[in-house]
Amino acid sequence: QVQLVESGGGLVQAGGSLRLSCTASGRTFSSNRMGWFRQAPGKEREFVAAFTWSGGSPYYTNSVKGRFTISRDSAKNTVYLQMNSLKPEDTAVYTCAAQSLGAPSWDYWGQGTQVTVSS
Repeated sequence: QVQLVESGGGLVQAGGSLRLSCTASGRTFSSNRMGWFRQAPGKEREFVAAFTWSGGSPYYTNSVKGRFTISRDSAKNTVYLQMNSLKPEDTAVYTCAAQSLGAPSWDYWGQGTQVTVSS
């Protein structure tokens, strides 16, 4: 079984920054892509950012473009989400996800980490 463990959430004022981390552990698996999702209270989960291991540019939802950056450290099996210029509407539970090779959709999920942006 593969585990994804997030960290780095917290409370920050509007305009501030946070960096989330997601570390994969457990049995070795081949991932096609990894990414971040978020879910605000009373709203559905939405895609935030992702990248494909095989290459190409990362991609982002429009509302975070220019403010968030997804990156990875393959040696540490860790994915990061650098969040700058945070806004109150970024408040949500952020969850890391992975899609294994051959899987039709995202099939591994972390437990989530809370990000709260105060105005």
